[in-house]
Amino acid sequence: MATADFTPMFGMGNPNDAFAQYFIGNSYLNPLTNAAECGVGLANVTFEPGCRNNWHIHHADKGGGQILICTDGRGWYQEWGSEPQELTPGTVVVIPAGVKHWHGAARDSWFSHIAFEAPGENCSNEWLEPVDDASYPA
Repeated sequence: MATADFTPMFGMGNPNDAFAQYFIGNSYLNPLTNAAECGVGLANVTFEPGCRNNWHIHHADKGGGQILICTDGRGWYQEWGSEPQELTPGTVVVIPAGVKHWHGAARDSWFSHIAFEAPGENCSNEWLEPVDDASYPA
């Protein structure tokens, strides 16, 4: 399916070039709010089929973490040491700070979610190794 054939509910946005090094495949970013202006960062992230981000951890001394609100297509979420969880429109995933995880599209589907960066103290992201093909769900 070509990019033109997929229209996410919250818009495709632009190629996610700033974070491309942390993804296998192409992703697109459409910021929905400006955290500097309103204190809350929301962005629609769209993944082409087979695209997923690297394993990563959202760190915080207090609070923090991430919430994913799935809006379009089909994808996957996995925490380190757990089985992958299928993501479909309406799925909400709460990811506490300190949890190693990844998320992205299924091999055969575009996928979009709204990413909410939970407020906290001393928040940062640690990007880790790619999710290899052998570990990626069929």
